[in-house]
Amino acid sequence: MVTSAIKTLVEFCTRWPWTVIALSVLLAAGAGIYSAHHFAINTDINRLISPDLPWRKRELAFSAAFPQNKEVITAVIDAPTSEAASRAAQLLTDSLKDRKDLFQSVDGVSETPFFAREALLYLPTDQVASTATQLQQAAPLIQVLATDPTLRGLSQTLLFGLRSAQAGEGGLGPMAATLNQAAATLDAILAGKTAYFSWRELLAHAPPRESDLRRFVEIHPILDFTALEPGKKATDAIRRAAADLKLEQDLGATVRLTGSVPIADEEFATISEGALPNLLATAAVVLIILWLALRSARIIAAVFATVAIGLAITAAAGLMMVGALNPISVAFAVLFVGIGVDFGIQFSVRYRAERHAENDLRLALANAAEHISTPLALAAAATAAGFLSFVPTDYRGVSELGQIAGLGMIIAFLGSITVLPALLTIFNPRGESEPLGYAALAPVDRFMERYRMPILIGTVAVIVAALPLLYYLKFDFNPIDLRNPKAESIATYLDVRSDPSVGANAIDVLARSEGQAVEVAQRLSKLAEVSEVRTLANFVPPDQDRKIALIEGAARVLLPALNAPHRAAPTDQDNVGMLRQAQQALERAAGNRAGAGAAAAHRLAADLAQLAAASPELRARAQAVFVTPLQTALDGLRSAMHPQKVTDRSLPDRIRRQWLTPDGRARVEILPKGALNDNAEIRAFAQAVEKAEPLATGGPIAILESGRTIIRAFFEAGLWALISIAILLWLTLRRVGDVLLTLIPLLVAGVVTLELCVALGLALNFANIIALPLLLGIGVAFKIYYMMSWRAGHSQVLQSPLTRAVFFSALTTATAFGSLWFSNHPGTSSMGKLLALSLVCTLAAAVLFQPVLMGPPRNPRSNVTRGPRARSKRGRRTRKAQMALLE
Repeated sequence: MVTSAIKTLVEFCTRWPWTVIALSVLLAAGAGIYSAHHFAINTDINRLISPDLPWRKRELAFSAAFPQNKEVITAVIDAPTSEAASRAAQLLTDSLKDRKDLFQSVDGVSETPFFAREALLYLPTDQVASTATQLQQAAPLIQVLATDPTLRGLSQTLLFGLRSAQAGEGGLGPMAATLNQAAATLDAILAGKTAYFSWRELLAHAPPRESDLRRFVEIHPILDFTALEPGKKATDAIRRAAADLKLEQDLGATVRLTGSVPIADEEFATISEGALPNLLATAAVVLIILWLALRSARIIAAVFATVAIGLAITAAAGLMMVGALNPISVAFAVLFVGIGVDFGIQFSVRYRAERHAENDLRLALANAAEHISTPLALAAAATAAGFLSFVPTDYRGVSELGQIAGLGMIIAFLGSITVLPALLTIFNPRGESEPLGYAALAPVDRFMERYRMPILIGTVAVIVAALPLLYYLKFDFNPIDLRNPKAESIATYLDVRSDPSVGANAIDVLARSEGQAVEVAQRLSKLAEVSEVRTLANFVPPDQDRKIALIEGAARVLLPALNAPHRAAPTDQDNVGMLRQAQQALERAAGNRAGAGAAAAHRLAADLAQLAAASPELRARAQAVFVTPLQTALDGLRSAMHPQKVTDRSLPDRIRRQWLTPDGRARVEILPKGALNDNAEIRAFAQAVEKAEPLATGGPIAILESGRTIIRAFFEAGLWALISIAILLWLTLRRVGDVLLTLIPLLVAGVVTLELCVALGLALNFANIIALPLLLGIGVAFKIYYMMSWRAGHSQVLQSPLTRAVFFSALTTATAFGSLWFSNHPGTSSMGKLLALSLVCTLAAAVLFQPVLMGPPRNPRSNVTRGPRARSKRGRRTRKAQMALLE
């Protein structure tokens, strides 16, 4: 019935070709217009999993409770000194706050009046006490610097320091680090190099930590969702502001952007980068392969036009079904082209063989339809079943791909039996003068027949021996590993994720109240995998009364020094005079003494002598290098001398919103021990926290649970695919043995593919796992072609036109899929690698393993393997012989 219906349809299309083509072109044009107006890609990898799963519901509930954590741009500012980092963060924040058209809010996370005022309260009490004492002792020096922030004042401060050192017991030794730091800065200035100086580092008496030199600015942009990169205007404005402020030239500060918005935008940019050259190169290679397979420009044009029309219709139908494509479902286009060309080649090769036997265009098309209809329809149905098997799973990314690709297979099949015959009728390619088989492969056919059992046993033995490799199969479901590590947003994220203030590897719990949040924090802080647990209560410093008393004691001495009136600005000659005095004082203090302090004094004295003899412009530059950070440090010191008692109610609204919802629910943040750069460490941390607190959510939980979800989806989809394909095969073949002979090579190809993944170090991930259902779909199509030929009684299939069709079909599909391999996007590239690998395995299983497994046909026919000249065109006998060769 299927054969008769398809043959009738093909005859109709060849009778009314212009009508069929006109209707198809109109439908494709309408689909193209719809796709152009509705095209969208959602690059949020978190949306690849069903929102109905328990862990996803917790994730979404947390996001709804704290929406300010979504759609964020984080500007990461790195500078050579702490003061430069603070200054750059403040300048950038102030500049962006005025752009209400692009930004909802701009917060310099740590550079806020609140943290500037309460900075000392967050230190341990003993450290506050020692800092207060040091500041009181340094009050005279601070007053000199505050009232005279010039080279004169700096030189005078140095003189005071030398007198104090000489009066003490240690001599110049304790000053060695300070003197060397100042000398190193002057060395760079005198050499014409970029120079920086840090007063905070000087007071800390220790090299700065990486976090001391880094600041974060949190930006909530106004997104343009009509654009493919909604945050591009905002990120471009941030980069322009940093350039206009000359942060790098003046402060040595670099500004890098990360966060959900730039990551999503750069994800799309990475996917689209190089897409056009890649597409053109792929099309050129596919054309060459089609020429080798079909040897007719007219047939190739017909196949290409058929695929183009089908692709346009499939794209529109897909957008109607899913709304927006995702990073996985966007691959439907490559899959459609690969499999659509496969169907076109199968029909066209059969047509060429029929045209060789019967030099009548319409009759050859009808005969081709009669012989190819059942295997082609079954292959299309099985391929669609392979894709549709993912639809019921919780892996939404592949589920949507399954919907689009499954429908696409039906569209591709319909195109190959309607549009393609109509186009071939109009193009009317010339008749075939030569048979299409591979007579040179006859010895291989005979070898496989003669040594069938050794080949079969040897193949099975190798596959079974490699089964232990599957134990080492890697599953990498960390979404960051699917991003381009060279993209600024990802490179920045990878750089800062170990910083606790970023919380990149943090796990969150949404507690019912602040009290419950404290209880959860106390319980989770006892876990060995946890380094710190934070709640809103962590922002209320302990022992505040004592700390405030210590700071107020220091303020009584320090504030008069900080707020003393400025001295009149010195002339350049005044500065030169003080520099020479400081030089002479250093030389006297060092004298002929040995030791680090004396050596540092001589070094600095030499630099001061050179600076005094240099040009006024160089002295002005030196003054700026020392004084600019000094002003930042003094401003911070003034603010820190006015602390106010901190309570959970007096905290800034921005902080309260990050930790407390309007209805009283509270956030608990759990930080891991270590940076968690390894996926195994992330899973171990997530498992420990989730076991202790089932309501936990966050990145590590998502990685753990999404891995479980995807593996479960894979097994579910594989089971559904096998069942549906087995049912289709049973309905067609009506023999359990024949069904098994079709499915066993398919399973062999799947096992070998996974074994090779281990051998090649290729891990399964969010994206490339789609190769496995594709293997089922395309693999069963190839197996069906050979099974139908075998059931018809034909052997020695390698030399037949069928192998020609399967080989070039696989080569074309591999080229289409392999083009993904060269994508700049790691996820897409890994998809291309596994697709190409799985296709090679399934082709080998179909061409080399399945004929051996099937053995001699039950009802053998006489195989025709004659050369090009043995082609009589007289009578039915010759035609039947040629059909035997095809099948």
